[in-house]
Amino acid sequence: MITDLESLRAYPFAMTHGGKFHADDVFSTAFLKMLVPNLSVRRVFNVPEDFKGIVYDIGLGEFDHHQNDAPVRENGVRYAAFGLLWRAFGKELMRQGVPEENLDAEVQRFDEKFICALDLDDNTGCGDQIADIIGQFNPLWDSTDKPDACFFRAVAFAKIILENKIAGIFGIYRAKKLVAEALEASGGGDIVTLETYAPWRSVLIDSEAKFVVYPSQRGGWSAQVIPVSAEDNTPRCAFPESWAGKSSEELPIISGISGLRFCHHGRFLISTNTQAQAKEACRIALAKAAMEAMKKEIAEKEA
Repeated sequence: MITDLESLRAYPFAMTHGGKFHADDVFSTAFLKMLVPNLSVRRVFNVPEDFKGIVYDIGLGEFDHHQNDAPVRENGVRYAAFGLLWRAFGKELMRQGVPEENLDAEVQRFDEKFICALDLDDNTGCGDQIADIIGQFNPLWDSTDKPDACFFRAVAFAKIILENKIAGIFGIYRAKKLVAEALEASGGGDIVTLETYAPWRSVLIDSEAKFVVYPSQRGGWSAQVIPVSAEDNTPRCAFPESWAGKSSEELPIISGISGLRFCHHGRFLISTNTQAQAKEACRIALAKAAMEAMKKEIAEKEA
């Protein structure tokens, strides 16, 4: 039987158990099909001795977990087939969008945050929302639906979930690269400009920048305050208090910025018509904060 991905790609045939299916065998199949799109999967009750493909969740082999000596994680959660397959092949999928230096950590994190709960449910029946949803793809007791057809519908559904979750992880690394480049282009200034919106917190939290400017998903441009730290959302430099919560009619008059159309009452986010106006709002906020700090320093010296 096959236990490595190279051989599986050369001989893309697989077997798992027939009858009622669960999230474990369904997600295992979805995962393998992401790695080997032309994989041919058969559901059986007994694996022929001469079968040369990959076998999982049946047969008491490397990718089964029903034997007494099945592997257990360091956290005490027993592996099921999905976890065993991920342990063997997860890097192959993750390295398509994760830098090599982060690969081990991301593979482990995905196991802990997503797979572990499914494995636990399969081994203990403890209950899991995603596992319950997958279970509902099984034919009802009085249905004429074929179990195999239902299984592959469930696999298609699970594959969408997996693809979306993995794509989200890859997207984080693409965003980190884009934001890091924008931070470098700012030359260490207070305002970082993104020409395309991307998740920015993981990069800019560790910088000295105070504002990030980006295209608004509602049209126009936004500027957002960078918080003090990942644990403390206190703004490094809030927008002026006089702008907070004012209407789109009031804001241009109060601020002197013709395209300023929104300022959150929490003073951490503004929206404007143009990029230049968003940057102007940030510069005004910086100037007002500097003035307030100077007045406070003078008052303290005079006290």
